[in-house]
Amino acid sequence: MAKVVGVQFKQAGQVYYFELPNIELKIGDSVVVETTRGLAIGKVVTAPKDIAPTELGEPLKPVLRLAQPDDFEQAEETKQKEAEALSKCEELVEKFELPMKPLVAEYNLDGSHLTVYFKAEKRVDFRNLLRDLSSSLKTRVELRQVGARDAAKLVGGIGRCGRPLCCASHLYKFEPISMKMAREQDLPLNPANISGVCGRLLCCLSYENEQYRIMKQKLPARGTHIITRMGEAKVIGCNPLKETVIAQLESEATLEVPLSEIEPHSHTAQS
Repeated sequence: MAKVVGVQFKQAGQVYYFELPNIELKIGDSVVVETTRGLAIGKVVTAPKDIAPTELGEPLKPVLRLAQPDDFEQAEETKQKEAEALSKCEELVEKFELPMKPLVAEYNLDGSHLTVYFKAEKRVDFRNLLRDLSSSLKTRVELRQVGARDAAKLVGGIGRCGRPLCCASHLYKFEPISMKMAREQDLPLNPANISGVCGRLLCCLSYENEQYRIMKQKLPARGTHIITRMGEAKVIGCNPLKETVIAQLESEATLEVPLSEIEPHSHTAQS
């Protein structure tokens, strides 16, 4: 059995597993690990556990040590250089007239590797940019193109709700979002009203979708005739969260009827 631990490098970032040598670790500890881009500081987010070698797929890189004061100082020094690196990249993008927008620059712990994330509508030939940027910063540079949702996650910001973006604050994985979810929740189908700052459908459409689906199955479908305390009526709407339907009487007056007050034999549940 191999002992592994889950490490996260950013808030709401993906969790990566590393092999754990003879080090006592607990959730919340900061550790120095070896990654494909060199050394990095991450935070332990899952307790150490034993995994069979057959479950690992490929050999994991190791946790090297608990992060020390010197490691944090070095990380702060490289962090201060990231704004300068991003500015230099933007300058070169303008020089070469490339159709791309640099978003974030990230150094590894010792500054030997720089990753620049950028957004672009199409593939970009950035060979000249990469050459000049590496020469100017005197380090190995990797340019990575990201999509609209990942770009929003990297940059962060405030959503339509007035709170920090979900993707940047707690979502570590993007779930598929569809217009069907908006329809299920009776939301306006105007993309401008149900899209986030990334221009894609709001991630939060998925939060209550299953609950809406389950609750709407209990309610009669639109157009169904039901018996209410005011007589026979036709269902013209519903409120799944309140478990009520909006019904129209023959007089064309409307009323809100709790599901509990609808005779069980008088309606057909929505599929």
